Amino acid sequence: MKIPEDVEYIIETLETHGHEAYAVGGCVRDIVMGKTPKDWDICTSALPGQTAAAFESKRIFETGLKHGTITLRLNGRNYEITTFRTDGPYLDNRRPDRVEFVRNLEQDLARRDFTVNALALHPQTGITDCFGGIEDIKSKTIRCVGDPVKRFEEDALRIMRALRFASVLGFQIEPETATAIAGNRQLLKNISAERIAAELNLLLTGAYAGTVLTEYSTVLAVIIPEILPMIGFEQNTPYHNLDVWGHTVKSVTHAPEDIILRLTMLLHDIGKPNCYTYSGGKGHFHGHQAVSEEMSRKILLSLKYDNSTIGTVTTLVKHHDAEITLTHKSLRRWLNLIGEENLRRLIQVKKADIMAQADLIAPNVPRRHERLEKLAKASELIDEIFLQQQCFSLKDLAVDGRDLIAAGIPEGAEIGKTLSTLLDMVIDGELENKREILLNHVNHATAQK
Repeated sequence: MKIPEDVEYIIETLETHGHEAYAVGGCVRDIVMGKTPKDWDICTSALPGQTAAAFESKRIFETGLKHGTITLRLNGRNYEITTFRTDGPYLDNRRPDRVEFVRNLEQDLARRDFTVNALALHPQTGITDCFGGIEDIKSKTIRCVGDPVKRFEEDALRIMRALRFASVLGFQIEPETATAIAGNRQLLKNISAERIAAELNLLLTGAYAGTVLTEYSTVLAVIIPEILPMIGFEQNTPYHNLDVWGHTVKSVTHAPEDIILRLTMLLHDIGKPNCYTYSGGKGHFHGHQAVSEEMSRKILLSLKYDNSTIGTVTTLVKHHDAEITLTHKSLRRWLNLIGEENLRRLIQVKKADIMAQADLIAPNVPRRHERLEKLAKASELIDEIFLQQQCFSLKDLAVDGRDLIAAGIPEGAEIGKTLSTLLDMVIDGELENKREILLNHVNHATAQK
C-alpha cells in the first residue's frame, strides 16, 4: 500500500495545520485490488479556506468551492482536496442542493455511492472501512452504501457508474442494488447527455461489457430506446442463431476495447428490426446498413458525441456489411474512400461481426475461419500497398494542379475534374503514377477535344 510522496506530503501538511486527512475513494479501492491508481483524491476535516491556507505557497484552484473542493497543483499533477461533508437534498437527481461540512470521516464515507469506493487510507493508520468495502472487493460485489433507492434518487448517474464498474472490474451487482437500478432507471433521463456518454464509453470498453449489456439491456434502453426492438427479435437466417440484440452484444465483446469499434458494433445492426422481411423460408434485412447508419447518427448526436466520433462510427456502420475484394485495385478504392485508419477499423468490425455469427456449414458457403483468413489477407495487401507506395489519393498523385495549368488546362473546375480522372485511372491500374505518363495522357486527351 505504497502512497505516492505527493499524497503523503498533502496529508502531512494538513495534519501539521491541525486537520485530519486521508486518501479516499477509487484510489484506495485500486490499491486494495493491487492496481496502481490513476488519480488520488484527498478528504479532510479542514474547511476549504483552511485547506487553501495550508497550501498558500502552492498553486490552488477553487474548482468546487460550493461543495468543499479545492484542487491543488503539485509537481505537474492535480489533486482534489475535499472537506468532510454530508449532502443535502438532490433536487435534480445529480448534485446536492447544498452540503454541510462535518468533522467526522465516517459521516463523509456514508454519503458515497458504493461500498468499494467508501474507503479511506492513511499512511500510518491504514484503511478505514466502515461499510464492508474490502469484503465486497474480495467477493467482487457492487453494493450501494446504505439504501440503494436513496442513493440512485440522489444521483441517477450512479446507475451508469454501477454498470460501468461491473463492466470494467468484472464485479456482480448485488440483488438489492440491481433491483433499485431497474426500478429507478427512468431517472437517467434527468442526467446530461455528456455525462451519460462518458460513462457509456467506459462501460463499453470494459472487459465484461457483454455481461452488463445482456443483464441490463432495459436500463441502457432508457438512454438508447432503439435497443428495445432488438431484444428478442429473431433473425431467421442461417448466419444468425442469436436474436439481433444477442448478436450485437456478442459482436461488441469480439471487438478490441476501443470506443470507436465498440460503439460501431453496438449500433451496426440497430436498424435491422425496421428492415425485416420474410421470404423463401428465411429472414432478410435489405438496406439495414443505411438505416442503421442514419439511426446511429441520431443516437450519437442525442448523446452529444463529437463530430469526429459520429463521422467515423457512422462510416463504419454504413460499410460494415460491404464486400472487400482481395485485389490491390479494390483496396486502393477503399483507401481512397475511407482512408487507411478507417479501412483497418472496418476489417476489425467485420471480424467482430463474423465472430458473432453462426459458423454456417453449407455448400458453397465459406466457413468462419475462411472468412477471417480473407480479412487477414486484406490486411496483408494493405501493407503491400503502403510498402510499394502505391497511389490511392490526390496527395500521392505524381502531378498537381500547377502541372495541369502548365499543360494548358484552364484554371477552375476543370483542374479538379482532370485530377480526379487521373487518380481513378491510376487506382484502376490503367495509368502508372509517373509524372511524364500522366502529362502525356492529359496532352493526348486535350488534343482529342
